[in-house]
Amino acid sequence: MNTKRLLYFLGVMIALTFLTAHAGWAQPKPETKAPVITHSFAVDKGRYGYIWKIYIEADDPDGDMYKIASVVDQPGWGHYPTDWIILKSQHRNHLKGYIQWNTFSSRAFSLREWTEIALKVSIIDKAGNESNAVVFPFTFESGVKNEYKYTLPSPFDQGDVPRLGYVHIDLFDPFSGNGGEVEAPD
Repeated sequence: MNTKRLLYFLGVMIALTFLTAHAGWAQPKPETKAPVITHSFAVDKGRYGYIWKIYIEADDPDGDMYKIASVVDQPGWGHYPTDWIILKSQHRNHLKGYIQWNTFSSRAFSLREWTEIALKVSIIDKAGNESNAVVFPFTFESGVKNEYKYTLPSPFDQGDVPRLGYVHIDLFDPFSGNGGEVEAPD
């Protein structure tokens, strides 16, 4: 009797795993429309630990934008797991703001000079539709002068632009030889 219960329990757990495995990117409903990122901007270089602001504006004809997906690709390491930012209800139809990534990583003491990454940002609505993706290249450089002084393009230069959320991705140094983590100097 216990074996039957165990097999039943395992079967239910496996079924739930398959049903929830793709909850981030559900199959879109055919009668709905995907959000559209209409404008975007981000600087393309800064030192390791830079507070990077990625500006986006988007619209959704169905008014059901739900979350922002952020994926990092790093040469020598590959793709990092997707980071999700859940949108507040006031951003369901239209949003204009920035996502913030404090690039200092708890897994790496520092990254090598000239380390390049690419951040891909898209928006998923409640029906499972994904917007167009925007890719932001970034290079870690220590000699950038006035890295926080830049001119925002339209429409982000028109008054207060709110922070939509934080990106939580820890980067690795793939060339450190110790599983991606960089050791502090002696």
